[in-house]
Amino acid sequence: MDHTADLASFVALGDSFTEGMSDALPNGGYRGWADRLADDLAGRTPGFRYANLAVRGKLIGQIVDEQVEVAAAMGADLVTLVGGLNDVLRPSCDMGRVCGLLEEAVGRLAPSCGRLVLMRSPGRQGPVLERYRPRMEELFDFVDKLAAEHGALVVDLYGARALSDPRLWADDRLHLNAGGHRRVAEAVWQRLGLPARADWDTPLPPAPPTAWAGRRRADLRFTRQHLLPWIGRRLTGRSSGDGRAPKRPDLAPLACEDTP
Repeated sequence: MDHTADLASFVALGDSFTEGMSDALPNGGYRGWADRLADDLAGRTPGFRYANLAVRGKLIGQIVDEQVEVAAAMGADLVTLVGGLNDVLRPSCDMGRVCGLLEEAVGRLAPSCGRLVLMRSPGRQGPVLERYRPRMEELFDFVDKLAAEHGALVVDLYGARALSDPRLWADDRLHLNAGGHRRVAEAVWQRLGLPARADWDTPLPPAPPTAWAGRRRADLRFTRQHLLPWIGRRLTGRSSGDGRAPKRPDLAPLACEDTP
């Protein structure tokens, strides 16, 4: 079914996943699946408008407080909401509160937009996913329930074969790389009922075996550059998004040069 009739505006809400980390641009910023999708949709509709309110590190309560009312007031044709995973990946997490806040967000957004899209977020292979899998699956089951109640679409990235492949993830092992974000953009495009341009869930070719020493060096580099700073922020209550504003706070026309 085509859910894109009269689709001329798009607002994206969420955290680092929707901000676009780690789909890096030459200027030091990030592109990401939402920017890629907006660029593709703009090619179909003259005057297409786009806002991206997502900021890295945001918890679901912050998304509700800082993004939901702003997005609802914009009255966009398409709204995407992805949140809650930063809460789930913290050692202490009140799943009842997380689900309640997500329900509040969906209840406010669904009546205010033409089409609401939710997601079951992707998860790469590895011990971190296994540790938090029960919480993630509880969150995603609740996403499915909310979608059914409010007539929203769900893009199932968690169940994807390809997106669990470490080669589609950045060195920090928390964010997709450019190849991963391209696949997510295509997944949302197809979920909206648009013609497939590629099979976004096609597994990558088998990877050549990596020597034990190479894997250990990569693990040490990951621990030093990414894991220890992440743990430090958790222990001190800081976030990578503290003091950071959304990259596209206004629902404005999308010029071709905005998304290289």
